[in-house]
Amino acid sequence: MELREEIKNLIIDTLALEDISPKDIKDDEPLFGEGLGLDSIDALELGMAIKRKFNITLSSDKEENKKYFYSIDTLAEYIKEKING
Repeated sequence: MELREEIKNLIIDTLALEDISPKDIKDDEPLFGEGLGLDSIDALELGMAIKRKFNITLSSDKEENKKYFYSIDTLAEYIKEKING
């Protein structure tokens, strides 16, 4: 499965977004605010799920994480960088 697809499924499963399918989530759409509409609690849950699934450590810098968690595209790039070292 392609990484972006995995991330979309992880978001849907972790946050119990029953009315959304992976194809409903655009790769370049913001995950927070006016895009997918996630909030800060969703971000915490998603961060934990990503740490577990991909065995990576997230930055402790809040602003940096905001940048990485902007969209599926930015999150996929961040995870790829972390996995490939």
